[in-house]
Amino acid sequence: MQFGKILIAIDDSAHSLRAAKAGFALARSTGAEVALVFVVNKSKEVINADIGITAAESRSILLLEAEKTIEQFARMYGDAGKVYRFTPEGLPEKEIVNMAREWEADLIVLGTHARSGLQRILTGSVAEYVIRHSRVPVLVVPPGMK
Repeated sequence: MQFGKILIAIDDSAHSLRAAKAGFALARSTGAEVALVFVVNKSKEVINADIGITAAESRSILLLEAEKTIEQFARMYGDAGKVYRFTPEGLPEKEIVNMAREWEADLIVLGTHARSGLQRILTGSVAEYVIRHSRVPVLVVPPGMK
């Protein structure tokens, strides 16, 4: 199977650093195009009328964080090549799958927090959802990878 288009799902965690490193390395070795996707998770919006933070302002802050993170990762691992950038809004697990479909990715790369037991049941697993719903292969980079 040829991976011509690799979608790397990131956020602002160390798990994303490992995923980006692995995804860009794979892209370099195969000559694939790369896209970074950072989902602006609307559930993390902070609205506080007492101090004047509106939904629009909160969303703007989250979008700015996403764009800065994408820029940092593209600079760290992109080797001056073209890196597509996506910042959809919604639930990360669903938007990653949607973006892979829309961009016609051949592979999704993402990190995992390696949660287990009750914590995984309560918070869910983005990686698990993506694996179950993706139409393309998914490379999950574990926490122990360097």
